[in-house]
Amino acid sequence: MENEIPSAASNKIVKAHVLAFLTIFIWGTTYISTKILLVEFTPTEIMFFRFVLAYPALLLAKPTRIPYQSIREELLFAGAGFCGVVLYFTLQNTCLVYTLASNAGVLVSVAPFFTAILSFFLLKGEPLHKSFFIGFGISIIGIFLISFNGNFILKLNPLGDVLAISCAIAWAAYCILMKKISVLDYNVILCTRKIFFYGIILMIPVLPFFNFHWDLSRFAFLPNVFHLLFLGLGASALCFVTWNYAVGILGAVRTSVYIYFNPIVTVVTSALILHERITPVALVGVVLILAGLYLSERKTLWKRKEKKNANDRIETGNQDS
Repeated sequence: MENEIPSAASNKIVKAHVLAFLTIFIWGTTYISTKILLVEFTPTEIMFFRFVLAYPALLLAKPTRIPYQSIREELLFAGAGFCGVVLYFTLQNTCLVYTLASNAGVLVSVAPFFTAILSFFLLKGEPLHKSFFIGFGISIIGIFLISFNGNFILKLNPLGDVLAISCAIAWAAYCILMKKISVLDYNVILCTRKIFFYGIILMIPVLPFFNFHWDLSRFAFLPNVFHLLFLGLGASALCFVTWNYAVGILGAVRTSVYIYFNPIVTVVTSALILHERITPVALVGVVLILAGLYLSERKTLWKRKEKKNANDRIETGNQDS
């Protein structure tokens, strides 16, 4: 029985890592659907409709609800809905108006850095370590190379770049709030649905300021329906659940480092689906991102190995006695 507990915990950790990677893989492909939808939808319309589709899907998956406990708990869910749904996507959509997509891709990818900083001050048990920051620096260089993919045209725009960095901070805040919510030990689907509920409610007041229209005739075009369903059911309903599960198991910092994979997925899917060329510079970027990810996780992996060795020594000693 004593060995079953560590084994179960290890299985949860492995599952969380797999789900975090799969989440980033799906998120890395969403730009294709978004690019197609932008022909007839504004960015804000895409954001709103995808979460409106996601909410009933989560309701069907888990019809029960989280009962009211306290105003503090409700504020946690509302804060997560505001940061992870309204603020993140609003800032992301707006920053692309003022800055290059490549600039935004690099700047938004600094989210793990802000997550680590916020975790250090707001969460217990997630200390900062030197290898994380070394890995962060290497990965950011790799993300920079992939984002520009050999086209070194850096056009700085203070407003757009500040909005992109603010977007990264908003996602970091969401991860911190999600870690606090995971401690409440509610079902992850119910938590995600409640976050979406507050996100949709808080999103409605900003819609008129972002050229939002209720033109439902656009849904008569089947490709529009398909891509919105993918964004709503896959990238929102499913992926937020898997991401939130990973944050609950791995912590905000360790889960956030998977964001480094996002540019890799994007450049690979660009080559496979849109037949875009991958330059040698981009390949170097992929290697640097993977190296940075390894360095960011190295200390955690070393500690886990040491703990396992210690447990094995104890078990061997018990058998000998």
